[in-house]
Amino acid sequence: MDQEQLIAALPATIAERVKSARMVGARAVVVLEASGLTAKQREDIEAAIGDILGAQDGVEDVRVAMMADKIQRRIIAVGSGKGGVGKSTLTVNLAIALQRLGHKVGIVDADVYGPSQPKMLGLEGKKPEASGEKMIPVPSAFGVPVLSMGFLVKPAQALAWRGPMAGNAMLQLVDAEWGNVELLLIDLPPGTGDVQISMLSKHKPDGAVLVSTPQDLALIDAARAGQMFEQGDVPIIGLVENMAGYACPHCGEVSDPFGKGGFEKLAETIELPFLGRIPLSLSVREAGDAGKPPAAGDDEAAAPFAAVAQKVSTWLEKLNNGNAG
Repeated sequence: MDQEQLIAALPATIAERVKSARMVGARAVVVLEASGLTAKQREDIEAAIGDILGAQDGVEDVRVAMMADKIQRRIIAVGSGKGGVGKSTLTVNLAIALQRLGHKVGIVDADVYGPSQPKMLGLEGKKPEASGEKMIPVPSAFGVPVLSMGFLVKPAQALAWRGPMAGNAMLQLVDAEWGNVELLLIDLPPGTGDVQISMLSKHKPDGAVLVSTPQDLALIDAARAGQMFEQGDVPIIGLVENMAGYACPHCGEVSDPFGKGGFEKLAETIELPFLGRIPLSLSVREAGDAGKPPAAGDDEAAAPFAAVAQKVSTWLEKLNNGNAG
């Protein structure tokens, strides 16, 4: 088989990425342009080429070489209008759930005044190393590296920083030596202050996920955060309603201490995707305190995070293909 025949045997979406294809004896060697593809997409394409060409007459072995430009790192901000709505819990579990879907994910804990990711990932007391003038993210047991101001200050130490100092600290975390990380989730502080402004000016996210509880006051603040992203020309991937319903561990009856469905109704009103609900759960709280995020497991506590991650992953795929809204 010559190059034209090898390429013709492949689907058009793969064939358009082929730089060269040739036979070396009974071995098909394909060189592919892989820029913009996630790790999972590269694995799937390599497997597809192996299956398709391996079934051709005269082909006994298939080798695929992937060439890519510098890693195109995507940034997703996880924001809220106010504190206490579970933004950090969503960030760490969404990161782990995305990692389980094949994405290479890192976390920037940009909540410089109240960093919580070291505790939630079981990394308290760890310190990042340095490569030249850049920090090296701290690896976690869940395959998701993280950088946080919590690594750089003593536990429970208050940071009396003016706004620009906080913004500059966040930029250093983003500008770290992230290696092969392809997707950064930024756990933002609540509100629309200096950290957010610095982020929009220096490291504008590719998209944002908004999280809120169903109560009216939280919804108002979340709407403000949404307006900030829209004004900064950052697409809102969708809304997540946290602490949505509590199942009594004794009788199983579900109550709604923070209301029900408010964020979903807001999403419908302002025509934004609703990504899902995360129930108010004692097990989620205990897992976070113990440094064992529930998204790393396979029980019912992991399911809501996995569902949200799947929708975010679909959005990322569309973005990489130039079709994200």
